[in-house]
Amino acid sequence: MATAHDELLTIGELARRAGRRASSIRYYERIGLLPEPIRISGQRRYHEDCLRALVLIDVGKRAGLSLDQIKAILAGPDAASALRHAAAERLPELIAEINRATTAKQWLELASVCDCHDLEECPLFDGRVWSG
Repeated sequence: MATAHDELLTIGELARRAGRRASSIRYYERIGLLPEPIRISGQRRYHEDCLRALVLIDVGKRAGLSLDQIKAILAGPDAASALRHAAAERLPELIAEINRATTAKQWLELASVCDCHDLEECPLFDGRVWSG
């Protein structure tokens, strides 16, 4: 006969299924991104919904959201609204990062084919080429 505790995941099982380290799961608990787990004989046990939360954390981090923003999304009463708010905050920052990276790429492309013999004379360092 199966009990409700049979459906709970150990930290090792949760880590394996989420592709995370157990230490990151414990850290997320400590900072409040994940709820305190149930303890059975001192061993952490997690509900399946923690797996979904770990996926949301991972996706949010890859999008450049802060852990505080992710926490607000996970903890809020309207996760979809909190996500839209965080995305609207992050998007201008990302656009600026992309613009800086594009400028750096263009400069590096020019520098890689520069045939100047003296950097004092090189137009790459006169401020006209690099405005980022």
